[in-house]
Amino acid sequence: MTPVELSRTVLRAVRRAVDDGELHVAVPGRTSVTPPGPGGCGDYATNVALQLARSAGQPPLRVAEILRERLVRTDGISDVVVTGPGFLNISLRGTETALVREILLSGPRYGHADRPTGRLVQLHAPHEVRAVVVMDAVARVLRSQGSLVRTSCVGRPEPEWADILGVDIDAYGAPDAPAPLDVNVRPVPATPDDPTPLGRDAARWALLHPALHDRPRITADHLVQRESNPLFRVRYAHARTRALTRNAADLGFHAEPGDTDLRGTQAAVPEIVVPETHGTTALRHTLADHPRILQAAAAHHAPDRLARHLVTVADAVLPFLAAVLPRGAEKPSAAHRARLALAEAAGAVLAGGLSLLGIDAPEHL
Repeated sequence: MTPVELSRTVLRAVRRAVDDGELHVAVPGRTSVTPPGPGGCGDYATNVALQLARSAGQPPLRVAEILRERLVRTDGISDVVVTGPGFLNISLRGTETALVREILLSGPRYGHADRPTGRLVQLHAPHEVRAVVVMDAVARVLRSQGSLVRTSCVGRPEPEWADILGVDIDAYGAPDAPAPLDVNVRPVPATPDDPTPLGRDAARWALLHPALHDRPRITADHLVQRESNPLFRVRYAHARTRALTRNAADLGFHAEPGDTDLRGTQAAVPEIVVPETHGTTALRHTLADHPRILQAAAAHHAPDRLARHLVTVADAVLPFLAAVLPRGAEKPSAAHRARLALAEAAGAVLAGGLSLLGIDAPEHL
């Protein structure tokens, strides 16, 4: 469905609501659909409910819900979500499969630029542990978006910053001859706390996950394997997706993008209840948003945006993973293959994001 066709579909929904007596408005001659803005989701969004609310004498959210009920029953539309004051966010059927195929084809490089842009970025950090780790992560993200990046530090980095934290700096100054550049990477420092005892993964997460204007919390909480630890949730979610691939191979099936919905099917064992839906919409939206997050992290030199996005992906995929494999005597179906493909796509996004942050994505945890 093209944007023009979708625009006509939205107007037909308005016409049906008018004919049914739920809206008392003049049907507009045209309306626009555009990619969703910040806070939106799906493939396209329209503000037609806000445009009609005053003449309809109803709140925009009520108008949006009236139209949503009609749009969601339209062929070619898989979901409609109302956000903000009354925006209709529309997901088209078939785009979910295309998204998963794209991610699986790209692997951890999903969201990366296809080719170098030729843009050269010089990053220069003070001699401080958080600044150089942030600079290292920013350089990784910028390179993923096609930029050529050169990094430097005011002074010689401490040996443990490279040996333990994995920082790679192209050049640095000396006490008597500091690098003649303006510092342009200046997060709130971690000092006097030393993150290196946490080890590479936990230390980098502790330094990168908070916003750059917030002081990082350097504690052993980042090492704890419990749900309250965001780093654990992200790495655990990735490890679970890898385990599902191995388990599926043992059961004789593999990933194949398609329809993940099991509505209308019955479990092979009577006591096994198959839910009607497993809430994959939010997961797909977070995966589709990954390229935009990478672009924003690169543009604003803000790796914390990527770290928080990975937490969102992990929190969206973890509840879904329990529905991937067949249960009891149930046989693997096309839906199970599609669910495995979606899980593997989420794993690829998590692995790619962690790599850009310089953090390991474990196969087992």
